Amino acid sequence: MFTGIIEDIGIVSNLKEEKDNLHISIKSNITTELKIDQSVAHNGVCLTVVNINGDEYTVTAIKETLDKTSLNTLKIDDKVNLERAMKLGDRLDGHIVQGHVDQIATCIDIKEANGSWVFTFAYDTSLSNITIEKGSITINGTSLTVVNSKKDSFSVAIIPYTYEHTNFNTFKIGTVVNLEFDVLGKYVAKLVELNK
Repeated sequence: MFTGIIEDIGIVSNLKEEKDNLHISIKSNITTELKIDQSVAHNGVCLTVVNINGDEYTVTAIKETLDKTSLNTLKIDDKVNLERAMKLGDRLDGHIVQGHVDQIATCIDIKEANGSWVFTFAYDTSLSNITIEKGSITINGTSLTVVNSKKDSFSVAIIPYTYEHTNFNTFKIGTVVNLEFDVLGKYVAKLVELNK
């Protein structure tokens, strides 16, 4: 379990394909605190640490993960939002995040809003995921609040701290991101679907 509060921005240092898998090496300030077999969210995708070498660690993404997330677009030197799994007893400053990406979305608009930024994302509604006004959404692992919720798009407002301490400052029109919809909302939607 995660909270959507980003701890560090890692830098992709190596990408190695092995059959259908992709080994992703990351340089990060939190590397020295990691252990083999530990779960870390990478742009919202929960992956297991398989190797540690100095300030660099490696995780492996399997084909299903690559097919359903934006990890297949990573390049050397890309910035990646990182969060270690939460500890029991810690404050839940964001919201409950599983690290299981539901689908991808595309950034379709970025507006500066007098000291903050408003990012708008479009997503495929055929997967039955929805957003609601003032509901929670996780974008690239970052816990955020939905504004301007529409059928196939939504916006989020980004404060300067979040802009500076996540990879939102690298987004452009057309950037593909990972979405994890609010887990409580997903259960409610499933119950409504089952009771039709």
